[in-house]
Amino acid sequence: MKSRANNESGPAAYKRTGKGRIPIKQLKPLLYIGPALCIYLFVIVIPTFYTMYISLLEWNGVSLEKVFVGLKNYVNLFTRDNVFLISFKNTLIWTGLSLVTSMVIALLFALLLNREFKGRAFFRAAFYFPFILSNIVVAIIWSWLYNPSMGLFNEILMKLGLSRVQWLGDPKISLYSVFLASAWQFIGNPMVIFLAGLQAMPPEPFEAARVDGANIFQAFWHITIPLLRETFIIVFATTLFGSMRVFDIIYAMTGGGPAHRTQVLASWMYYQSFQVNNVGTGSAISMILLMIVLIVGIPYILWQGRRSHV
Repeated sequence: MKSRANNESGPAAYKRTGKGRIPIKQLKPLLYIGPALCIYLFVIVIPTFYTMYISLLEWNGVSLEKVFVGLKNYVNLFTRDNVFLISFKNTLIWTGLSLVTSMVIALLFALLLNREFKGRAFFRAAFYFPFILSNIVVAIIWSWLYNPSMGLFNEILMKLGLSRVQWLGDPKISLYSVFLASAWQFIGNPMVIFLAGLQAMPPEPFEAARVDGANIFQAFWHITIPLLRETFIIVFATTLFGSMRVFDIIYAMTGGGPAHRTQVLASWMYYQSFQVNNVGTGSAISMILLMIVLIVGIPYILWQGRRSHV
């Protein structure tokens, strides 16, 4: 009788392929990652390619009639749709402000809250608390603060002898007013990520720098920043993806107004797809949004990843 070891090394332990035999043990990992791959395929990959296909059509989302128009939807967006150009510009502005807020201000808060002082735990919780609130709740709170007749901000201006400001009604500042509310809500998330990165740093490089006579700014630039490289990648990626798909706080506070001055790509995509039933154009906007994320995000992540292995 053959031994158990011989049975395991026999033909039953292999699966024949066109190039030879593969041990069944090497196929077992596929059983574990299979469910995740299926979810990724049906939730991400297939919808993305289907959206790409829809963007080449003229379709209202309900009718069985779908007219293939090629790249007409994309051309019309850049040549005939002025609101799309405003949305495109606002999305870039929002993303730039979000990255500055997350990569600079959140890091400064993390550095302050990483120091030893009385009440540090309270301030950490206070900065992070807005992040757990619903976007709609934040929109309602800040809409009250921005109220032109009885809002807190205008009351403060009146006490100082200044005139009232139409925070959400002035096309010149409405986008920045909404962004301030969003930044107040989300700055706690990158702050906590940076704080975790700071607390994971080994103390030896800082002690050596102190012995060599390096000041606090030199230690920050030459030690803290390089050690936070992977943290910067995480913060950059999460901030980029979040800012590109911002929608609900804008929709709740201004609805894209006044005069479409707070429209972003996500809100204009929603308007085209679900309010005027122009699903082909809405899908084209979503694909443009995806391309922006890939063009901006992938080079940065690859660059930082390459530097981390130098």
